Amino acid sequence: MKVELKDKERIDDLQRNGYQIIQNPEKFCFGMDAVLLTGFANAREKDILLDLGTGTGIIPLLMEAKYHCSHLTGLEIQEESADMARRSVALNDLQDRIDIVTGDIKEADRIFQAASFDCITCNPPYMIGQHGLTNPEEPKAIARHEVLCTLEDVVSRTAKLLKPGGHFYMVHRPFRLAEIMTMLVKYKLEPKRMQLVYPYIDKEPNMVLIEAVRGGRSRMTVEKPLIVYQSPGVYMPEIYDIYGY
Repeated sequence: MKVELKDKERIDDLQRNGYQIIQNPEKFCFGMDAVLLTGFANAREKDILLDLGTGTGIIPLLMEAKYHCSHLTGLEIQEESADMARRSVALNDLQDRIDIVTGDIKEADRIFQAASFDCITCNPPYMIGQHGLTNPEEPKAIARHEVLCTLEDVVSRTAKLLKPGGHFYMVHRPFRLAEIMTMLVKYKLEPKRMQLVYPYIDKEPNMVLIEAVRGGRSRMTVEKPLIVYQSPGVYMPEIYDIYGY
């Protein structure tokens, strides 16, 4: 379907099923964290999926391409981003499979019915931690996105919206790992799988991928580290596989 592009917008190829996405490089483009999250996540064709803080809709698009879920919904607080996501959905003729809803993560349990999703994903927006902003050095970015919520907002709403036995997938920053695990257990989302992402083999990890199950038993698998670059500008083979190149 042909869609209208607004000022400074462009169409990018997602390397999956011929899908494309509308982006504005002067405002927001999806990052590697969203792609790695969809590579880490699992879903079934019968699953109903919700993506919290969907931005321009990259995760629902990639999850639909990979797993052909029964239905996918993206929740996004910014109308500008939500509009871009809706037009990307239309661009790929996926209106019958993907819905984009404008709304706040903090209101998610009022927007959707309790225990109505098999799978929930989240690449969190800028968050407020226990001691202030997650990254206090990026106030301009935070003001630009105008999205502030806590980790507890995400986890508590996820716990209400997931079906018993449903799966939650999140990408976050390793320095929040202790808080993340504590919060997941508090809301009976049992951590089941974790993978640390390193920019280079000799650097500290800068991302952590986590899977949790609502009401799951206490046992977690730690997967082998994921290394992004083998040299500057050259991805490791696993990254090319995830991107679909």
